[in-house]
Amino acid sequence: MYTVVTTKSFASALSRLPVNWQRRIVAKIKEVAADPYGRHRNVTKLQGREGYRLRIGNWRVIYELHDDRLELWALELGTRGGIY
Repeated sequence: MYTVVTTKSFASALSRLPVNWQRRIVAKIKEVAADPYGRHRNVTKLQGREGYRLRIGNWRVIYELHDDRLELWALELGTRGGIY
C-alpha cells in the first residue's frame, strides 16, 4: 500500500468542496493507493506529462506514483475543463 501525500493546492481545492464529495474523492484515492498498478476504472496515464488522471464524476485528480518511496502524490484537483 502506498502512502498518500497531498499538495497545498490539492488540499485547499478539496476543502472547498461539499463534505460528501470530499469523502467520495478521498475514498477513491485510498482505493487506488492500496493497489496503484491494478486495473482501476476511471484511471488513465497522462500523455505529454508524468502522472495519472483519476476521474470521479465531474472532478479529476492528477497524481504521480513514486515507487522508490511507495508514495502516491495527489497534485491537483479540479473540474474537467480546468484541470488540464
